Amino acid sequence: MKKSHNELPVHLDDLLMVFLNKAIKVAVKALAILMVAVIFWGVIDVVYVLYQKLMAPPFLLLEITDILHTFAAFLAVLIAIEIYQNIVLYLRTDVIPIKLVVATALMAISRKVIILDFKEISPIYVIATAAVVIALGVTYYLVGLHHKDDVL
Repeated sequence: MKKSHNELPVHLDDLLMVFLNKAIKVAVKALAILMVAVIFWGVIDVVYVLYQKLMAPPFLLLEITDILHTFAAFLAVLIAIEIYQNIVLYLRTDVIPIKLVVATALMAISRKVIILDFKEISPIYVIATAAVVIALGVTYYLVGLHHKDDVL
């Protein structure tokens, strides 16, 4: 069995550190609660925006910009869910889930790529975005080599 690294041990001789580590765990739980609220708020926002776009003339038709904005809203909610999963995994193991964090970053930059408006951005921005995508892809691959037992 693989022994996991404990980022915030609660079995220490120093009572102050025990208290502070427990306080951080409470703060992380509060973040999890807030993230669930953000996820539901995001879902409600997606439904509301989609309803508004469909009810505006021309009735029940979406323009390509409306579809891209809807995709962006959907992906924002999915990224929030990924962040929530990061928080839950951290609470369970006390270890920062590097592979999941990189996967979340990949999803976030992918969202950015999907909604890029090439009429309004510079070529250097596209090149920089491509460099970030490549760097995260390589990082995910390399972390995957090291963590073959992980689900992601």
